[in-house]
Amino acid sequence: MSALLVVILAVPAVGAVLAALLPDRAGRLAGTGAAGLAFLASLALAAGRAPAAGRHAIQPWHQLDVAWAPALDIRFHLGVDGISWPLVVLTTLLTLLCCGYTLWQAPASGRYLVALLLAIEVGILGVFTALDLVLFFVFFEVVLLPMYAVIAGWGGPRRRAAATKFVLYTLFGSVLLLVGVFVVVAKAGTADLVTLSDRGGAGLSGGTQLLAFTLLAVAFAVKSPLWPLHTWLPDAHTEAPTVGSVILAGVLLKMGTYGLLRVAVGVAPDGARAASWVLGVLATAAILIGALVCLRQTELKRLIAYSSVGHMGFVVLGIATLTGTGFQAALVGNIAHGLLTGLLFFLAGAVKDRTATGELASLGGLREVSPALAGLLGFAAIGSLGLPGLAGFWGELFTVYASVRHGGPLWIVLAVLAAFGGALAAAYFLRLLRRVTHGPAAPAVAGLHPRALARPELATWSPLVLLALAVGVVPSLVLALTAAPVRALIEVIGR
Repeated sequence: MSALLVVILAVPAVGAVLAALLPDRAGRLAGTGAAGLAFLASLALAAGRAPAAGRHAIQPWHQLDVAWAPALDIRFHLGVDGISWPLVVLTTLLTLLCCGYTLWQAPASGRYLVALLLAIEVGILGVFTALDLVLFFVFFEVVLLPMYAVIAGWGGPRRRAAATKFVLYTLFGSVLLLVGVFVVVAKAGTADLVTLSDRGGAGLSGGTQLLAFTLLAVAFAVKSPLWPLHTWLPDAHTEAPTVGSVILAGVLLKMGTYGLLRVAVGVAPDGARAASWVLGVLATAAILIGALVCLRQTELKRLIAYSSVGHMGFVVLGIATLTGTGFQAALVGNIAHGLLTGLLFFLAGAVKDRTATGELASLGGLREVSPALAGLLGFAAIGSLGLPGLAGFWGELFTVYASVRHGGPLWIVLAVLAAFGGALAAAYFLRLLRRVTHGPAAPAVAGLHPRALARPELATWSPLVLLALAVGVVPSLVLALTAAPVRALIEVIGR
């Protein structure tokens, strides 16, 4: 089974090369086929899982550990467990759906777009499976240039400015991540994440842990993104093509929150405890500010982008509590956000393709012309606002509960403010639906020819709808996987 860890990285890498070299249609088909194989391989990782024996903060089901740079004691160490596997599957699923979408909605030079999506998939999967800090950093950087090319090459009118802003912010975070990795490896004498997490920071002094956690947390906050380091996100989302926005929101942001939990907290728990209240305050600020800005937005994709700032704020707040319930909330919130916001960006792209505008004032009355599209938009919106029975509910509920259980006046206040931010999410999503789907048909919508959704659209969106329902009704689909590794992490960092 450890060979599958190489397969899920090698197959999309080979697919990217084939997609770029073959003629356009054949390249897109080859890339989509590679994405499909990677998805099947990610599902197969759940078979025969056997967590490592003993008390370990990271208990891989399968792992591959070979020498990479022996002179520097750097290893090509990959593994997957109950924390990383759901994100691995989410990544391969969304990449498959995006590549398949290009077969129907073919962009110019589509084979190159598919090749770039597969290259991004390699980087993201590498982040979620790397168990060596240096290897983690390498994969973290792999994503940068392909995502820049996706935004700059297939984005909107201001795509180059948005892509440049994305790169500058990401490079800033990368520098801090590199310094943080250097500090940890130099002081601890190892880059192995399993060893570092098992020590619970015991090999590092309190001051070193605080420094390392600060560097790592700020680096991951840029990618999450956490207020006030979030301003690259709305521009990138607004200008990116539909499939770029789906990957960006669905899984790329999760690199930040995953790194915050697995690396920053796992390696420097004492530093995390010292700085947790700062992280909690910033996360709550992201929830409130993201919601207030959404209430003022007039462009569809920009509104959805700012909603991600608030939703990822809930994820970071859950991690900041440093409790098992908070970690569980963050992990289920990650999956819910990937499913529902990925769906929202697919739908926003479909609306813009049909109307040539994303301005809310120009989209009124959509349900009169395309009731199916309006209905799916309503489903995704109410799922994102946290309606019970859909995936978005559980992460927000558990985060508020974890903050209350943490105790202390500050955390009670943060819980109340976060709950209020959740109520504001309901306000701005309902405002979106009122402006877009209700009322008389606006000029951009009235000129559309009424038609049903295309079969490729239904094939692309249906898995996200079904999974959002499944996780909402049966949250144990995620929670059962993450319970044991979260409990092990809490035991180790609490020593």
